[in-house]
Amino acid sequence: MIATIRRAWGIPELRKKIIFTALILLIFRIGNAIPVPYVNAKALSDTINAMSTTVLGLYNVMSGGAFSNATIFALGVQPYINSSIIIQLLTVAIPALERMARDGGEEGKKKIQSITRYATIAIAVLQGWGYYELIKRYGILTVQPNFWVFLVILVSFIAGSAFVMWMGEQITEFGIGNGISMILFAGILSRVPSTVSKIIYNIRAGTMQWWMALLIVVGVLALIVLITWVNGAERRIPVQYAKRQVGRKMYGGQSSNLPMKVNMSGVLPIIFAQSIAMLPATVAAFFPAPAKGTFGYGLLQAIDSKSILYMIIYFLMIIGFSYFYSTTQFNPVEISNNLKKNGGFIPGFRPGKPTADFIRKVLNKVTLFGAIYLGIVAILPLIIGKAVNVSDLAIGGTSVIIVVGVALETVQALESQMLMRQYKGFLE
Repeated sequence: MIATIRRAWGIPELRKKIIFTALILLIFRIGNAIPVPYVNAKALSDTINAMSTTVLGLYNVMSGGAFSNATIFALGVQPYINSSIIIQLLTVAIPALERMARDGGEEGKKKIQSITRYATIAIAVLQGWGYYELIKRYGILTVQPNFWVFLVILVSFIAGSAFVMWMGEQITEFGIGNGISMILFAGILSRVPSTVSKIIYNIRAGTMQWWMALLIVVGVLALIVLITWVNGAERRIPVQYAKRQVGRKMYGGQSSNLPMKVNMSGVLPIIFAQSIAMLPATVAAFFPAPAKGTFGYGLLQAIDSKSILYMIIYFLMIIGFSYFYSTTQFNPVEISNNLKKNGGFIPGFRPGKPTADFIRKVLNKVTLFGAIYLGIVAILPLIIGKAVNVSDLAIGGTSVIIVVGVALETVQALESQMLMRQYKGFLE
């Protein structure tokens, strides 16, 4: 990655894009340090850290710690990510949106992007209101709650979320890579120094052995190697195009392939499964802790992120969401029809239903392998956290796969842009 950035830095146009991306990320980090009025940031940080194994802990990691400090960017990119997922799923379910995305061309994409923006603001309103109710319930406000306090806090969160969305779009248009992914990458990466310092402090205090820290480092390195290896893996189905004559010219006859990425759903199945699996613990955190020996206490222990039952349910949910997402993104019938229209066929299978059935069969096998891979990435930090008794690793797999995935995508984007400019210079 460093070598690619160094080569890209030598190209003036790419250098401007890198500097622009770095400036936007710097503004994002500065905004993460600006607090929202009327909130006791220290008390809120202690409360959120105590809920690190809940959905609130996941939000805190995704925002780079801004969520627990009640800054103007506390909601981060979560409203935009949630609205993008919702609109993406609705595009499959609602025929009008599906036609707009498929046949609308550039204008259709702009309309869907506009709908996503409005949905982002609506979700930011709901999340901001929920955030206010949380800090009011725990008595974290520095003044007596009233409508003015509610309005200031809510508007600050909504404006911050809209500004983060705008910065992400600017990076996508004028910078390097996907803007929202880069902001998410910067937020997660900013927590690495505090995590390392916490581990060093625990070792010095005697609450953690040195071999525990070594186990965490080895586990993270193993995850990085696994993610890097699987990220580029794909199953290629051979496709042959029949020869056809148009006028006096002969077209077709060439061979190609239909690529299927092993991990086509990315990190979304982990986020979906984690949000649902953490929901009972999140709800329980808003109620008084049950006494030892009661049914409620046993239930909380069973759904805790360090329990075996939680890991099993979490793993099965990841597999289920992987199949759900792959079926919404990859339609074997549509692909089979497109191949038939373009004169393509898979050797050994007749066009139409036999081809669709074969593609579906291969898709199921590839999805199973990708789902098991995602499950291992998500469960391994939980197992290591259980061994070293560190609850913060409950969402470590999600963080690592996002950071590594965005880094690889950014390197690919830089290399493709450098290659495009080489061809341009050759043609000129």
